[in-house]
Amino acid sequence: MGDVSKEKEPLLKKVYYENCPGCKVDKFKDAHQGVPIKSLLSIWIIVLSTALTISSLFPFLYFMIKDFHIAEREEDISYYAGYVGSSFMFGRALTSMFWGIFADRYGRKPVIVIGTITVVIFNTLFGLSVNFWMAVTTRFFLGSLNGLLGPIKAYACEVCRDEHQSLGLSTITTAWGIGLIIGPSIGGLLAQPAEKYPDIFSQESLFGRFPYFLPCLCISAIAVVVAIGSFWLPETLHNHKENISLEDDSFEVLESATCRSNAKEIEEEAPTSKKSLIKNWPLMSSILVYCIFSLHDMAYTEIFSLWAVSPRKLGGLSYTTDGVGEVLSATGFGMLIYQLFLYPHIDKIFGPIMLARICGVLSIPILQSYPCIALLSGLGLSLVITCASVAKNVLSVSIIIGLFVLQNRAVDQDQRGAANGIAMTSMSLFKAVGPACGGILVSWAQKRQDASFLPGSQIIFFLLNIVEALGVLLTFEPFLVERHAPPSQPTSQTLFLASPSYLTKSSFSRSSASISRSTQPTSTPSRLAAGPVSIAVQSSSPDSVSLTPLMAGGERLGDSSDGNRCASTFTRSVTGSALLTISEEIEKGKGKGQGVQTVGI
Repeated sequence: MGDVSKEKEPLLKKVYYENCPGCKVDKFKDAHQGVPIKSLLSIWIIVLSTALTISSLFPFLYFMIKDFHIAEREEDISYYAGYVGSSFMFGRALTSMFWGIFADRYGRKPVIVIGTITVVIFNTLFGLSVNFWMAVTTRFFLGSLNGLLGPIKAYACEVCRDEHQSLGLSTITTAWGIGLIIGPSIGGLLAQPAEKYPDIFSQESLFGRFPYFLPCLCISAIAVVVAIGSFWLPETLHNHKENISLEDDSFEVLESATCRSNAKEIEEEAPTSKKSLIKNWPLMSSILVYCIFSLHDMAYTEIFSLWAVSPRKLGGLSYTTDGVGEVLSATGFGMLIYQLFLYPHIDKIFGPIMLARICGVLSIPILQSYPCIALLSGLGLSLVITCASVAKNVLSVSIIIGLFVLQNRAVDQDQRGAANGIAMTSMSLFKAVGPACGGILVSWAQKRQDASFLPGSQIIFFLLNIVEALGVLLTFEPFLVERHAPPSQPTSQTLFLASPSYLTKSSFSRSSASISRSTQPTSTPSRLAAGPVSIAVQSSSPDSVSLTPLMAGGERLGDSSDGNRCASTFTRSVTGSALLTISEEIEKGKGKGQGVQTVGI
């Protein structure tokens, strides 16, 4: 025991592959236990550049459709505006799975770079749109070629240690909140510059002929800087296969896989060990709930902007682009403060699922109060609608962050990109339906101002609350299931052992372990003997153990000319005082022998 207390070298060492970018990130995480500020800042800026393209058009979309002269009546403007909003999400729905698989195969970084370059090109072209179909087409390509939102969630989890993953995912939604501050402000203040700032921009200038080009140009300029900086991002995807090499004679960790005497066999079997994502119910259930709330949130965002700029006679607020921009900017600022200072503490108290239920229930009365808020005017209207908007979006973002966490916890790292691709595909389909349905709903509600049941805008928010209530219902079991992985759960490990009769203390010299045998050595070293053996391993690092490939009669196991092989698999507990049961199968020519070894840590 004295020797054990002096030995501080852990028995299980994590292997880092020299040329693997994912291993470099993991090694950095193991060496630095703090929050990766630099990586989170990079993620924040990247998501911000994407969020701006989505939020900036809401203040001026109504007027853009009006200028296209495609709507025959004023009530039909919202109908066409819904299709412009849906085209982005429809394009993203078609390609999200592809970008997720692409990210798992070639890395997260290429997807991020391509996505930011897409923003530069197609957001600029959207600002130059001269008709309805050009606007729809550019938004479609902007959504289909920008597939970074799924992989960057996986990226945020992979650059952070386990205890900081919630913060990493919260960074994404925080950037989205900042986008809600800056985006509507840019769209509302810079749209139609020739009318608002005639001393600076003339009607004959480029910005006079294209009144919605200036806000798009400013956002594209931000995206140019982000795209250039993305080339220096560290890649987090591992580019090696985890296998066991029989040529390694050192005390290195033996990877988690089913052990064979030939490393090639393991390499060939590795791809088949992946679990089906479709059969992963914790993942699919969280995606299902995520889609319902995404449908609600996207429909709400579209409806709020159209409802706010609609005239009073149609049940709206008669706001200008500046007014809508101010409300959405205040909303984004409130979300930012909430996510930075309040959400982490609230999440620790309630957990993601319970918090989603509470926030969903609280959202219902807030939404149903909007038609009553429309009866106000002046300063009272501005204050109340801003507070209601902040409260509604704070509750929504709490639900979304929690579902992000559940999705990424439901899968392992090598499937995280594909899992987020499935989530983005499903969510984008629902979000594509949201703006279209929202525009159609607003247009329909404005034509039934004199209806006896829920006239005008009342029917809009009533139907939104039905979707919200459905989302809350789906957060209960058996619909929503959380993947649990307690720290004390045994994990699967693999090692090569010689015959129990040939285990010697010298084989564990670096491990400071004492070994006792319950069997006698066989008389023929070249032959392997099966039989029970008790090995007492005393480790200075009780939560880890590593057994190197051992020698049998001067020959490495599996290399014997008479075809002797040993495949040993054991489960390792991290509790420090558990028994490790090793089931050993030894093949001797055509015969097989079974042996059970017990290792006490």
